[in-house]
Parts: sequence; structure tokens; C-alpha cells
Amino acid sequence: MSSLITTLRFGQRYESLDNTDVLDPRNGDPLASISTVNAGVIRKDQRKISKATDALRTMSCAQLIEICAKAADVFVHDTLTIADFSQSPQQYVETLSITSGLPHMLCRSNMDKVRTVLAGMESILRGLTRGLDLSVIDTGIGEQAGVNVSYSPTTDVLGVVLPSNSPGVNSIWLPAIAMKTPVMIKPGREEPWTPLRIIAALIAAGCPREAFGFYPTDHEGTDAIMTGCGRAIIFGDDATLQRYADHPGISCHGTGRSKILIGEDMIDQWESFIDVLVDSVAGNSGRSCINASSIFVPRHGDAIAEALAARLSEMRPRSADDPEANLSAFANAKFAEYIDGAIEDGLATPGARAVTVEPRKVELEGYTYLLPTVIRCDSVEHPLANTEFLFPFTSVVEVPQNHMLEVIGPSLVVTAITHDETFRRALLDSPDIDRLNLGPLPTSHVQWDQPHEGNLFEFLYRRRAIAQVNE
Repeated sequence: MSSLITTLRFGQRYESLDNTDVLDPRNGDPLASISTVNAGVIRKDQRKISKATDALRTMSCAQLIEICAKAADVFVHDTLTIADFSQSPQQYVETLSITSGLPHMLCRSNMDKVRTVLAGMESILRGLTRGLDLSVIDTGIGEQAGVNVSYSPTTDVLGVVLPSNSPGVNSIWLPAIAMKTPVMIKPGREEPWTPLRIIAALIAAGCPREAFGFYPTDHEGTDAIMTGCGRAIIFGDDATLQRYADHPGISCHGTGRSKILIGEDMIDQWESFIDVLVDSVAGNSGRSCINASSIFVPRHGDAIAEALAARLSEMRPRSADDPEANLSAFANAKFAEYIDGAIEDGLATPGARAVTVEPRKVELEGYTYLLPTVIRCDSVEHPLANTEFLFPFTSVVEVPQNHMLEVIGPSLVVTAITHDETFRRALLDSPDIDRLNLGPLPTSHVQWDQPHEGNLFEFLYRRRAIAQVNE
């Protein structure tokens, strides 16, 4: 019998009359039944959010940081009560692997991302607040560099709409709890496991259960979370995010189109950076918006593409529990077929060739895989030159250094390998780059005390002008 996952209405478990099954993609067997709610339930709970806010504000920021640190170990090591069933860390890994297609090794790697954020919450908040005395979150007023400062919340709840492709994205909303902001979470259809386990770990560590809303829902319910919460985060593709792109209270996390640029001064040493290229393209099996989907170089494009393809060809489908497994499967075979078809359609346009020549779509143990793919494009104008797919995929394009920033387009992460100070200054000035790595760092390199995609503290708090008379 499959387990029942109930809605969590800010501390209160709730079983809806409507249930949706999470299925084993290999055989169609139900793994769990999820209680789903409609937009009316979500809107009703949004009108009662003050209880959740009050529960968090009875605790100090320092106490919540301590709870996060304790929850880090609980999340990784303890057997937890998840809805109406208990779950060991190994059971979490196995179930997550089945529904996401991630091999066990990558499930554990994503667990460690969550653990790192929880354990390092104090330094993360100090980075996001630029060294602010965190007691200001408690009192609303304080001093920084000899100046009076005041910060007030922009919202009483953070809405979060999560994807199913990578559990590590849960790390992005975690600091909200330490900043005394309750969360209203809509999980990915195939990945309720990670947010549930995080919530259970935080509650077990002493966080008020009233701080958490967990709402499996439909498209209308998703829209209710997005528009009914004062601040919200959503993950999705360009089409999904388009309707929210101009909403100031919604932070959209979509395709990153992250890139590597190698400057004229370093391009003849490209072989020294091949590990950086591999890690940038293939880290987390290419499932992250911070994976490099394009590589711009002034020359040696053919050699770089061939060398990169040779290294990526070492990634092969393996059993999920194989300790060497590093390539993820697609739990939804139709999605893999769609991506494969889109790439083939792109290759039908002159000006691009696949450097990897073997069949891209393969099957193993009931799962569908897409093998790593490197495309050599003649121009940045080619449709495959600046696109992103949910597996290790990248294009290699030759672009003169003095034109790179003209054609780069919006890029979540750029790794620029150059010592050219003029070029570095231009990179620093570029409005198209959200996060910049200067030097041979993989695009997948993350410093959690710096904004990943927007600054969550500045999203949840605003600085106000203040003057006071000390009597």
C-alpha cells in the first residue's frame, strides 16, 4: 500500500477528498497518494497567515539559526515522521531517485547542499545582509557602521512553487525561515519528498510547525500562491514564467543560459581548463540553471568541442545505486523524447553539428536517458547556440572577444577565464550577467552567502529611513 501525504495547513495536517498518486515511472505502481487542495483552500489560509507569522516572531533570529544548524544533521542522519509514515535517510534517497531519475550519488549530493545551507545559516544571512547585526530582524531597528538603520518585512509569507527536477533548489527558500518569514510551498508533482523532509527536520529541531504550509495543488492553486502571497518564488520554463515576469513581488527562476567565456589571452591554454568545462556542463547531471549551456571562445572551437565531448562520453547510464552513476534518467520518457526531437530539429538548420555521434536517447532498467551532447555552432545566431536543456548539453561557438558581451544575452552565471583587465572591467559592467566568476571556476560553483538569483533578504525586507531621539 502506498503512503498518504497530507496537506500541511500551517501546522495542521489536512486530508482532502482529492488525491493524486505519485507513480513509479518504471512500472506505474503507486509510491504515495498526495492530498491535493484547490485555490479556495489556499486563499482561505492566506487570510489566517498571522498565526504563522506570530509563531516565528516569538523566537529570535539567533534561536532560529540554532534550529537550522540542528536541523542540518537531523535532515541528513535521522529517521523522520513524514506525513503518516516514517522515513530513514536511505529510504528518502531511494524514493527520490525513483521519481526524479537522479542516481543515489546525486541524491546524496543534493542532500548535502541542503545540509550546507542549514548548517551555515548565520554566515549566509550575514552575506545577504552585508554584515548587518541580525538582531535588527528581531527589533526592526539597529545600527550599522555608526548609522541608524531600520528594516521592515515586505510580506507576512513567502510563496514557493517548486520543480521536480533537482532537490537542491530547496536551498533557496530556506533562509526565509531564519528571517522569520513563514512559507507556503507548492511541491513539484514528482518531488514532494525533499520539502517534506526539510519541514520535518526543522520541526524536529524546534521550529514552530505553524511556520510551514505545504500545498499540493493545481494550476489555479499555483496562481493563488503566486498572487496571494506578498512575495513569491517560482521555478519553471520560459513559458511558465512569462505570466509572472513583470510582477515585482515574484522572483522567477527559469532557464539560466549560463556561459563560459575564454579570453584571447588564455585561449591557447584551453586544455588546462577542460576540467572546469566538464564540471560546468555536467555538474548535477546538467539539471541546474547554473550549468553552462554555451561556451564562447575566440578560436580553437573545434578542438575544444571534441575534447569536451570525449570527456563527457564517460558519463553512461548505470544502475541508480551504482556509486559511479552520475547521469540522471528522465522519469518522464516523453520529456526526453521532446528534448531529443528539439535538438534534431535544431541540427536540421545549417550551421551546427553534433560532436557526439552516438544515439542520444537510450534506455536502461525502465528509464530513458539522454547522453551528454556537445554542439559545435558556427554562429551565435544558430538556434542551438544559446539554448538550455535538462541534461548535460552545451554548444561551443567561436566569437571574437570584443563581440562576446554584445551577443551574450541574459546569463545567470558567467565564468570568464581571462586576465585582461579591460575585458574584466567590461564583464563587471555588463547588465546581462547576474553572477560572475572571474577565473577558472565552474559555473556550478556556489557561494551561499552571496545572492544566487536575487537577494532573498532584500526581497523579504526593505530598508526604511528612520530618525529617533534618544532620551
